[in-house]
Amino acid sequence: MKIIVFIIGVLLSISTQAQSILGQWETYDDKTNTKKAIIEIYKQEDVYFAKIVKNFVRAEDAVCEKCEGTKHNQPIIGLVIIENLKKNADEFDGGTILDPESGDVYKCYLKLIEENKLKVRGFIGFSLIGRTQYWLRKK
Repeated sequence: MKIIVFIIGVLLSISTQAQSILGQWETYDDKTNTKKAIIEIYKQEDVYFAKIVKNFVRAEDAVCEKCEGTKHNQPIIGLVIIENLKKNADEFDGGTILDPESGDVYKCYLKLIEENKLKVRGFIGFSLIGRTQYWLRKK
């Protein structure tokens, strides 16, 4: 009986990890489909964040010239672009996403579509007015 309980626990742990948004994700340009960046999603307590860990579009020492506030002229590598998301059923919402190309900040939500595909929606006001990208889990 103990072995069955142990096996069920391991299987639940594996399925929970497979459904996690944590880790590294590749982003692609909407028009050209070329790889733009690798983003790392991480968790602090019960809040989710994401930062750029690799940039394929700009020079390695590029900074966020159009960002405002404390992020102005901060290096693109290491720049936190998603902040304050909380898990809400099967979505992660309530936070913001920064577009480092424009410096604009939007409300956002994330939803795991498949084990290795993440829906990222940035929007103003209501989620009907916005843009969706799909990020792929880095292998």
